[in-house]
Amino acid sequence: MKFILSFTPTAKRVLKDLKGNSDQKKKYKAVVKALHFLSQNPKHPSLQTHLYHSVHGPNDEKIFEAYAEQNTSAAYRIFFYYGPHKGEIIIFAIISHP
Repeated sequence: MKFILSFTPTAKRVLKDLKGNSDQKKKYKAVVKALHFLSQNPKHPSLQTHLYHSVHGPNDEKIFEAYAEQNTSAAYRIFFYYGPHKGEIIIFAIISHP
């Protein structure tokens, strides 16, 4: 099943900032690739998707974390939740791992 990706304003801004920063070209490409995998199969092995327990969505949705990069300093992570419509994933945040 393919999923439609929707973005919070914050996630959309981070993606736009990554795209506009030539120093972050590699990281931007990794995030875009991960978003593609996420839209095709949220459980794709390279994403290492797992439940993130510390935060909940705005309506108490379960938040999941997916890896855009591994074994990289300041690797990017994508946080998302499902819904509210069937086949929809909300990209809650895109952040670099400390």
